[in-house]
Amino acid sequence: MVEPTLNYVACPGAAVHGTSTHRMAYWEWNQTGDPAHPHVIVCVHGLTRQGRDFDVLARDLSRSARVICPDVAGRGRSDWLAQPKTYGVPQYTVDMLALLQQVHANAPIGVLDWLGTSMGGLIGMAVAGNPELPLPVPVRKLLLNDVGPVLEWPALQRIAQYVGQPAHFDSVQQGAEALRLLSAGFGPHTQAQWLALSQPMLRSAAQGGWELHYDPAIALPMQGMTQAQSEQSQPLLWQLYDGIKAQTLLVRGAQSDLITRDTATAMQLRGPRARVVELENVGHAPTFVADDQVVIARNFFLGDE
Repeated sequence: MVEPTLNYVACPGAAVHGTSTHRMAYWEWNQTGDPAHPHVIVCVHGLTRQGRDFDVLARDLSRSARVICPDVAGRGRSDWLAQPKTYGVPQYTVDMLALLQQVHANAPIGVLDWLGTSMGGLIGMAVAGNPELPLPVPVRKLLLNDVGPVLEWPALQRIAQYVGQPAHFDSVQQGAEALRLLSAGFGPHTQAQWLALSQPMLRSAAQGGWELHYDPAIALPMQGMTQAQSEQSQPLLWQLYDGIKAQTLLVRGAQSDLITRDTATAMQLRGPRARVVELENVGHAPTFVADDQVVIARNFFLGDE
Protein backbone atom coordinates (compact mmCIF):
# COMPACT_ATOMS: atom_id res chain seq x y z
CA MET A 1 0.00 0.00 0.00
CA VAL A 2 1.27 3.46 -0.91
CA GLU A 3 2.52 5.53 2.02
CA PRO A 4 3.33 9.25 2.23
CA THR A 5 6.72 10.85 2.75
CA LEU A 6 7.27 12.86 5.94
CA ASN A 7 8.81 16.32 5.50
CA TYR A 8 9.40 19.36 7.68
CA VAL A 9 9.33 23.12 7.18
CA ALA A 10 10.83 25.75 9.52
CA CYS A 11 8.23 28.30 10.62
CA PRO A 12 8.52 31.60 12.52
CA GLY A 13 7.92 31.37 16.28
CA ALA A 14 9.87 29.66 19.04
CA ALA A 15 9.47 25.98 19.84
CA VAL A 16 9.09 24.69 23.39
CA HIS A 17 12.53 23.04 23.25
CA GLY A 18 14.24 26.41 22.82
CA THR A 19 14.83 26.97 19.11
CA SER A 20 13.85 30.34 17.65
CA THR A 21 11.75 28.65 14.97
CA HIS A 22 9.50 25.62 15.10
CA ARG A 23 9.29 22.72 12.67
CA MET A 24 5.95 21.83 11.12
CA ALA A 25 5.67 18.30 9.80
CA TYR A 26 3.77 17.53 6.64
CA TRP A 27 2.90 14.32 4.84
CA GLU A 28 3.21 14.36 1.06
CA TRP A 29 1.36 11.91 -1.17
CA ASN A 30 2.11 11.58 -4.88
CA GLN A 31 1.16 8.68 -7.15
CA THR A 32 1.05 10.76 -10.34
CA GLY A 33 4.41 9.54 -11.61
CA ASP A 34 5.59 13.15 -11.72
CA PRO A 35 7.41 14.35 -8.56
CA ALA A 36 6.87 17.93 -9.75
CA HIS A 37 3.18 17.60 -10.59
CA PRO A 38 1.80 21.16 -10.70
CA HIS A 39 -1.55 20.41 -9.04
CA VAL A 40 -1.31 20.61 -5.24
CA ILE A 41 -4.16 19.86 -2.82
CA VAL A 42 -3.58 20.86 0.82
CA CYS A 43 -5.66 19.01 3.45
CA VAL A 44 -5.69 20.54 6.94
CA HIS A 45 -7.14 18.78 9.97
CA GLY A 46 -9.26 19.85 12.94
CA LEU A 47 -8.31 21.13 16.39
CA THR A 48 -6.89 18.03 18.09
CA ARG A 49 -6.22 15.92 15.02
CA GLN A 50 -3.22 15.49 12.68
CA GLY A 51 -2.38 15.06 9.01
CA ARG A 52 -2.79 11.27 8.89
CA ASP A 53 -6.54 11.83 9.26
CA PHE A 54 -6.58 12.17 5.47
CA ASP A 55 -4.84 8.91 4.55
CA VAL A 56 -7.83 7.40 2.75
CA LEU A 57 -8.69 10.58 0.86
CA ALA A 58 -5.07 11.48 0.09
CA ARG A 59 -4.32 8.00 -1.22
CA ASP A 60 -7.21 8.46 -3.66
CA LEU A 61 -6.52 12.06 -4.74
CA SER A 62 -2.77 11.53 -5.04
CA ARG A 63 -3.26 9.55 -8.23
CA SER A 64 -3.97 12.92 -9.88
CA ALA A 65 -2.22 15.54 -7.71
CA ARG A 66 0.38 16.15 -5.04
CA VAL A 67 -1.50 16.00 -1.72
CA ILE A 68 0.01 17.80 1.28
CA CYS A 69 -1.31 17.00 4.77
CA PRO A 70 0.39 19.05 7.52
CA ASP A 71 0.46 18.29 11.22
CA VAL A 72 -0.46 21.76 12.50
CA ALA A 73 1.92 23.08 15.18
CA GLY A 74 1.51 21.28 18.50
CA ARG A 75 0.10 18.15 16.89
CA GLY A 76 1.54 14.89 15.57
CA ARG A 77 5.15 15.12 14.44
CA SER A 78 5.29 18.94 14.59
CA ASP A 79 7.04 20.94 17.31
CA TRP A 80 5.14 22.29 20.29
CA LEU A 81 5.12 26.09 20.61
CA ALA A 82 6.96 27.90 23.40
CA GLN A 83 4.07 30.35 23.85
CA PRO A 84 0.71 28.56 24.15
CA LYS A 85 -1.16 31.82 23.54
CA THR A 86 0.07 31.71 19.94
CA TYR A 87 -1.86 28.52 19.23
CA GLY A 88 -4.44 30.00 16.87
CA VAL A 89 -5.35 30.76 13.28
CA PRO A 90 -2.95 33.74 12.86
CA GLN A 91 0.11 31.59 13.71
CA TYR A 92 -1.20 28.64 11.72
CA THR A 93 -1.73 30.85 8.67
CA VAL A 94 1.88 32.09 8.84
CA ASP A 95 2.99 28.45 9.08
CA MET A 96 0.95 27.52 6.01
CA LEU A 97 2.58 30.33 4.03
CA ALA A 98 5.99 28.87 4.94
CA LEU A 99 4.75 25.44 3.89
CA LEU A 100 3.44 26.65 0.54
CA GLN A 101 6.65 28.56 -0.16
CA GLN A 102 8.74 25.43 0.51
CA VAL A 103 6.48 23.16 -1.57
CA HIS A 104 6.53 25.72 -4.40
CA ALA A 105 10.33 26.04 -4.23
CA ASN A 106 10.69 22.26 -4.43
CA ALA A 107 8.39 22.03 -7.48
CA PRO A 108 6.30 24.97 -8.74
CA ILE A 109 2.61 24.95 -7.82
CA GLY A 110 0.45 25.56 -10.87
CA VAL A 111 -2.96 24.84 -9.32
CA LEU A 112 -3.65 25.12 -5.57
CA ASP A 113 -6.70 23.60 -3.86
CA TRP A 114 -7.54 23.38 -0.15
CA LEU A 115 -9.63 21.08 2.04
CA GLY A 116 -10.00 22.16 5.64
CA THR A 117 -11.83 20.33 8.41
CA SER A 118 -13.12 22.59 11.21
CA MET A 119 -9.98 24.48 12.32
CA GLY A 120 -8.35 23.57 9.01
CA GLY A 121 -11.25 25.26 7.26
CA LEU A 122 -10.79 28.44 9.30
CA ILE A 123 -7.13 28.44 8.27
CA GLY A 124 -8.27 27.91 4.69
CA MET A 125 -10.60 30.91 4.94
CA ALA A 126 -7.68 33.00 6.20
CA VAL A 127 -5.43 31.80 3.36
CA ALA A 128 -8.01 32.14 0.59
CA GLY A 129 -9.85 35.20 1.89
CA ASN A 130 -6.94 37.60 2.40
CA PRO A 131 -5.74 39.01 -0.95
CA GLU A 132 -2.64 40.49 0.69
CA LEU A 133 -1.06 37.12 1.48
CA PRO A 134 1.93 36.17 -0.69
CA LEU A 135 0.63 32.86 -2.04
CA PRO A 136 2.50 31.10 -4.87
CA VAL A 137 -0.82 31.02 -6.75
CA PRO A 138 -4.37 31.84 -5.59
CA VAL A 139 -6.48 29.07 -4.11
CA ARG A 140 -8.60 27.70 -6.96
CA LYS A 141 -11.02 25.49 -5.02
CA LEU A 142 -11.82 25.50 -1.31
CA LEU A 143 -13.68 22.70 0.47
CA LEU A 144 -14.85 23.76 3.93
CA ASN A 145 -15.60 20.69 6.01
CA ASP A 146 -18.28 21.49 8.58
CA VAL A 147 -17.10 25.00 9.34
CA GLY A 148 -17.99 28.57 8.49
CA PRO A 149 -17.91 32.14 9.79
CA VAL A 150 -20.41 31.46 12.61
CA LEU A 151 -19.39 28.83 15.16
CA GLU A 152 -22.10 27.82 17.62
CA TRP A 153 -21.14 28.56 21.22
CA PRO A 154 -22.51 25.31 22.76
CA ALA A 155 -20.35 23.30 20.34
CA LEU A 156 -17.27 25.34 21.25
CA GLN A 157 -18.01 24.72 24.93
CA ARG A 158 -18.38 20.99 24.27
CA ILE A 159 -15.02 20.85 22.52
CA ALA A 160 -13.30 22.95 25.20
CA GLN A 161 -14.39 20.46 27.86
CA TYR A 162 -12.25 17.65 26.49
CA VAL A 163 -9.35 19.33 24.66
CA GLY A 164 -6.11 19.14 26.61
CA GLN A 165 -7.47 16.92 29.38
CA PRO A 166 -4.85 14.42 30.60
CA ALA A 167 -5.47 10.92 29.33
CA HIS A 168 -3.49 7.68 29.60
CA PHE A 169 -4.34 4.40 27.92
CA ASP A 170 -3.04 0.88 28.49
CA SER A 171 -3.35 -0.01 24.80
CA VAL A 172 -3.98 1.53 21.40
CA GLN A 173 -7.37 -0.19 21.37
CA GLN A 174 -8.33 1.43 24.68
CA GLY A 175 -7.25 4.83 23.34
CA ALA A 176 -9.20 4.30 20.13
CA GLU A 177 -12.37 3.50 22.07
CA ALA A 178 -11.95 6.61 24.21
CA LEU A 179 -11.53 8.72 21.08
CA ARG A 180 -14.61 7.13 19.54
CA LEU A 181 -16.72 8.29 22.49
CA LEU A 182 -15.45 11.87 22.03
CA SER A 183 -15.93 11.73 18.27
CA ALA A 184 -19.45 10.42 17.85
CA GLY A 185 -20.10 13.24 15.39
CA PHE A 186 -17.63 11.71 12.94
CA GLY A 187 -20.37 9.27 11.93
CA PRO A 188 -20.29 5.50 11.34
CA HIS A 189 -16.91 3.77 10.84
CA THR A 190 -15.89 0.14 10.85
CA GLN A 191 -13.58 -0.98 13.64
CA ALA A 192 -10.67 -1.12 11.19
CA GLN A 193 -11.39 2.37 9.88
CA TRP A 194 -11.59 3.79 13.39
CA LEU A 195 -8.38 2.10 14.49
CA ALA A 196 -6.59 3.53 11.43
CA LEU A 197 -7.86 7.03 12.31
CA SER A 198 -6.89 6.62 15.97
CA GLN A 199 -3.39 5.12 15.83
CA PRO A 200 -1.67 8.35 14.69
CA MET A 201 -3.49 10.19 17.49
CA LEU A 202 -1.58 8.20 20.11
CA ARG A 203 2.08 8.02 21.10
CA SER A 204 4.05 5.98 23.59
CA ALA A 205 3.97 7.51 27.07
CA ALA A 206 7.15 7.87 29.12
CA GLN A 207 5.59 5.87 31.97
CA GLY A 208 4.42 3.15 29.59
CA GLY A 209 1.15 2.84 27.77
CA TRP A 210 -0.16 5.51 25.43
CA GLU A 211 -1.12 9.17 25.48
CA LEU A 212 -2.64 11.66 23.04
CA HIS A 213 -0.20 12.95 20.42
CA TYR A 214 -0.70 16.69 20.87
CA ASP A 215 0.39 19.48 23.18
CA PRO A 216 -2.27 19.86 25.92
CA ALA A 217 -1.58 23.60 25.79
CA ILE A 218 -3.42 23.89 22.45
CA ALA A 219 -6.52 24.04 24.67
CA LEU A 220 -5.52 27.18 26.56
CA PRO A 221 -6.58 29.87 24.05
CA MET A 222 -9.93 28.16 23.56
CA GLN A 223 -10.57 27.58 27.24
CA GLY A 224 -9.92 31.27 27.92
CA MET A 225 -12.45 32.40 25.30
CA THR A 226 -15.79 33.91 26.33
CA GLN A 227 -19.01 33.77 24.36
CA ALA A 228 -18.74 37.51 23.75
CA GLN A 229 -15.24 37.10 22.29
CA SER A 230 -16.46 34.29 20.08
CA GLU A 231 -19.30 36.43 18.75
CA GLN A 232 -16.96 39.39 18.23
CA SER A 233 -14.87 37.27 15.86
CA GLN A 234 -17.79 36.71 13.49
CA PRO A 235 -17.47 39.98 11.50
CA LEU A 236 -13.80 39.22 10.77
CA LEU A 237 -14.63 35.66 9.73
CA TRP A 238 -17.41 36.91 7.45
CA GLN A 239 -14.98 39.47 6.00
CA LEU A 240 -12.53 36.67 5.20
CA TYR A 241 -15.30 34.53 3.77
CA ASP A 242 -16.59 37.38 1.60
CA GLY A 243 -13.05 37.89 0.29
CA ILE A 244 -12.76 34.32 -1.02
CA LYS A 245 -12.46 34.14 -4.81
CA ALA A 246 -12.05 30.35 -4.93
CA GLN A 247 -14.86 28.07 -5.97
CA THR A 248 -16.19 26.95 -2.59
CA LEU A 249 -17.94 23.80 -1.40
CA LEU A 250 -19.31 23.49 2.13
CA VAL A 251 -19.74 19.91 3.33
CA ARG A 252 -21.93 19.89 6.44
CA GLY A 253 -22.84 17.04 8.73
CA ALA A 254 -26.63 17.08 9.02
CA GLN A 255 -26.32 16.67 12.81
CA SER A 256 -23.50 19.20 13.19
CA ASP A 257 -23.64 21.30 16.34
CA LEU A 258 -20.85 23.64 15.16
CA ILE A 259 -22.39 25.06 11.99
CA THR A 260 -26.14 25.42 11.59
CA ARG A 261 -28.24 25.06 8.48
CA ASP A 262 -28.97 28.81 8.72
CA THR A 263 -25.25 29.59 8.53
CA ALA A 264 -24.88 27.23 5.60
CA THR A 265 -27.73 29.02 3.82
CA ALA A 266 -26.10 32.40 4.45
CA MET A 267 -22.84 31.05 2.98
CA GLN A 268 -24.75 30.15 -0.20
CA LEU A 269 -25.96 33.73 -0.60
CA ARG A 270 -22.82 35.82 -0.11
CA GLY A 271 -19.08 35.89 -0.78
CA PRO A 272 -18.06 32.90 -2.92
CA ARG A 273 -21.66 31.57 -2.76
CA ALA A 274 -20.67 28.14 -1.56
CA ARG A 275 -22.39 25.09 -2.90
CA VAL A 276 -23.60 23.03 0.09
CA VAL A 277 -23.66 19.26 0.46
CA GLU A 278 -25.24 17.86 3.61
CA LEU A 279 -24.37 14.38 4.89
CA GLU A 280 -26.94 12.35 6.81
CA ASN A 281 -25.98 10.41 9.96
CA VAL A 282 -22.92 12.63 10.49
CA GLY A 283 -22.35 15.53 12.89
CA HIS A 284 -19.12 17.40 13.47
CA ALA A 285 -17.28 16.46 11.39
CA PRO A 286 -17.15 14.21 8.31
CA THR A 287 -13.84 12.29 8.02
CA PHE A 288 -13.74 11.63 4.25
CA VAL A 289 -13.09 7.95 4.92
CA ALA A 290 -16.42 6.63 3.61
CA ASP A 291 -16.53 6.06 -0.14
CA ASP A 292 -19.39 8.50 -0.73
CA GLN A 293 -17.46 11.27 1.05
CA VAL A 294 -14.27 10.55 -0.91
CA VAL A 295 -16.29 10.81 -4.14
CA ILE A 296 -17.58 14.26 -3.13
CA ALA A 297 -14.03 15.56 -2.67
CA ARG A 298 -12.69 13.81 -5.76
CA ASN A 299 -15.45 15.19 -7.98
CA PHE A 300 -14.98 18.69 -6.58
CA PHE A 301 -11.21 18.84 -7.00
CA LEU A 302 -10.73 16.62 -10.04
CA GLY A 303 -14.09 16.46 -11.78
CA ASP A 304 -13.24 19.00 -14.46
CA GLU A 305 -9.84 17.52 -15.30
